[in-house]
Amino acid sequence: MLAHLLDLQFKKGWLMDLNLNGKTAVVTGAGRGIGLATVRALVSEGVRVIGVTRTLTKELEATGASSLPADLSTADGVAQLADSVDGVDLLVNNVGGGRGGETSGFLELDDGHWAQMLEVNLMSAVRVSRALLPSLMPRAGVIVNVSSIGAWQPAGPPLAYNVAKAALKAFGKGLAEEFGPQGVRVITVTPGPTRTDVWEGPDGLGAKFAAAAGVPHDQFLAQVPAMLGMLTGRLAEPDEVAALITFLLSPLASSITGSDHRIDGGAVKIA
Repeated sequence: MLAHLLDLQFKKGWLMDLNLNGKTAVVTGAGRGIGLATVRALVSEGVRVIGVTRTLTKELEATGASSLPADLSTADGVAQLADSVDGVDLLVNNVGGGRGGETSGFLELDDGHWAQMLEVNLMSAVRVSRALLPSLMPRAGVIVNVSSIGAWQPAGPPLAYNVAKAALKAFGKGLAEEFGPQGVRVITVTPGPTRTDVWEGPDGLGAKFAAAAGVPHDQFLAQVPAMLGMLTGRLAEPDEVAALITFLLSPLASSITGSDHRIDGGAVKIA
């Protein structure tokens, strides 16, 4: 319900003023999916956005946000970002994913796979947060880390990805405790299956799971909500996740920190 109401804010513009106009935000993994939707939502609120992505996309350029090509799974990429921005109020650590091996069992995952999953899904957020916190602290800034329901239900595959996202959730809680006295809020947003290339793309996780199950991709996607116990009966939309992220970044959520906010259609049954 909260995500639906917030979505109306961006579609109709009448629900509430989020008081974000004039803020500066960095959004990582901004080229597509949830990151791109978050850039659009923030721009619509008058936020100056720097969208960071490994590969620039026409969709990101069309938002009017500034864009920065950088591989944040590397220390050099994070240094490039730190050198390119000044005076940040809001940070969305959204970059994540994997590059192969997602459907493999534990005994098939070598050290290289684990290292790559941790670099992309945990260490990128660690390094970016460390680089930008000196700017965020004097501005009473906000960090939102985008996790996954795999952090709550880590049984693989994709095991290494799920474990990395669980570590990201713990990282956010630790940051909230340490930097809360300095006025910085840190929050985790945890989407379930969402209509992005991860699930719908021909080379994405959904396609790989469908191939492993021996069923057509579209048929597999139609079965996902029931298989995962999603009470809504459908995958989430990127705009819905972006609406939740944008609200949590706003002063209207100023008493929210250190918590994890699932937007998963009720898939996770743990309270």
